[in-house]
Amino acid sequence: MTHQDSMGDKTVIKAGDVQRMSAGTGLTHSEFNLARDPVHFHQIWILPDQKGPTPSDDQKHFAASCWHNTLFPVASGQKLNGAVTFHTAAAIYRCALDQGREVTHRAAVGRRISVYVTQGALDINGTTVSEKDQARIDTDDPLVLRASNPAEFMLIDVPSCKGWGYSAKTLKGQKA
Repeated sequence: MTHQDSMGDKTVIKAGDVQRMSAGTGLTHSEFNLARDPVHFHQIWILPDQKGPTPSDDQKHFAASCWHNTLFPVASGQKLNGAVTFHTAAAIYRCALDQGREVTHRAAVGRRISVYVTQGALDINGTTVSEKDQARIDTDDPLVLRASNPAEFMLIDVPSCKGWGYSAKTLKGQKA
């Protein structure tokens, strides 16, 4: 996939790449696929801690082995393990679990966790989350994520007010 922004920068995004773009003060961009094969990617929008950062970007390639049976930070505003940087105290992790394997995530107080299952299904503290589903979680307890079959997922850890977003009017589904 190719990415182009209003500053004239053009980059190619390949499988395993993570790219961060901060528009800040009016940067525009577009993405397009020049290949014959379909492209699947995730575009996640996270608000910065402060308004109006200078437009910038960051892109890194990670081998799939980096997140095999481990929660691996691919993007973070907390300077985690060589992750792509961004302007907020959040972190995005990838993980591919073999059948029967599990990982644990301990969120700090005042955090919102979202888990998006891209392949397979996960058991998260006793609740099954299926492929292409998302769980939004506020908890002070560690999260145990277990794959009964091979599974891949993203875990997004962001600052939040406890309970924000959970009401019959704003969210269909159940609290995990």
